[in-house]
Amino acid sequence: MQTSKAIMAWNVFRFCTALRGLGSIMILLVLGVVGVTYYAVVLMNYGPLLIDGGLHTLASLAVLIPFHGLLAMLLWSYFSVVVTDPGSVPPNWRPAIDEESGEADPLNMSQYSGIQTGDPSHPKVRFCRKCDQFKPARCHHCSVCGRCVLKMDHHCVWVVNCVGALNYKYFLLFLFYTFLETTLVTVSLLPQFIAFFDDGEIPGTPSSLATTFLAFVLNLAFALSVMGFLIMHISLVAGNTTTIEAYEKRTTPKWHYDIGKKKNFEQVFGKDKRYWFIPRYSEEDMRRMPELEGLDYPSNPELETHEFLYPSTPNL
Repeated sequence: MQTSKAIMAWNVFRFCTALRGLGSIMILLVLGVVGVTYYAVVLMNYGPLLIDGGLHTLASLAVLIPFHGLLAMLLWSYFSVVVTDPGSVPPNWRPAIDEESGEADPLNMSQYSGIQTGDPSHPKVRFCRKCDQFKPARCHHCSVCGRCVLKMDHHCVWVVNCVGALNYKYFLLFLFYTFLETTLVTVSLLPQFIAFFDDGEIPGTPSSLATTFLAFVLNLAFALSVMGFLIMHISLVAGNTTTIEAYEKRTTPKWHYDIGKKKNFEQVFGKDKRYWFIPRYSEEDMRRMPELEGLDYPSNPELETHEFLYPSTPNL
């Protein structure tokens, strides 16, 4: 039985390693969907209406202007997630020591295995055996990336990167703008989609009609699926949890990182409202909000409870 479990675990990690090979394929797939959508909306359907004048031109502008604006924000957010490091543990990082507590130094404990120290000021001493380094709070090891990621949410094959402390906001904006864009495309192509099932003649070549049909189906599917992910992550942000933490804390009735919906939101998006809807942070927020760096997070003293220590969290 133990042998079969070992084989299963080995196969899982082989699969995780294989995910690294997707790389540019997933990026090309995303760009391919964008290209098909752009061809169907702009070149085949609403672009030609610009020269017709009258209501046709107004209808075309009503679609094309928000379409290009949302597309620009979608791609900006997407590539920000792709190229931004989600957050790595600094070299030689060690947990802070409360020198006034008079307790034994938890860092000198055997094997740094994360066993209970008896010091409430140090509820956890977490050590990653794969990376051979300490792990800050809310940090997890990613088996796909092969390293520890600060405030790791999950590894996303669509962005070929981990989603963590430094790019979680960009990921949420990517979901947000993708939902708006795909919904706009679905609504704008709905008349053409309905026309496929009418008895009348439909203008256009077979290839252009097929492209329009494909673009509608793809965008409808993405709009529905992304809506589900967006709702889930909104609830996670409201409770100041990640996807991993939401799973881990099912047996914990109180979550001491929940400091109120407004402050929870600011820990992801910053306090500067001008930057809430763009994949960037203001310099002022980066200076005054250390939690944006992914190493130090304030907690709610009313919910602060002593946490029993456990060995390293299962690798993802």
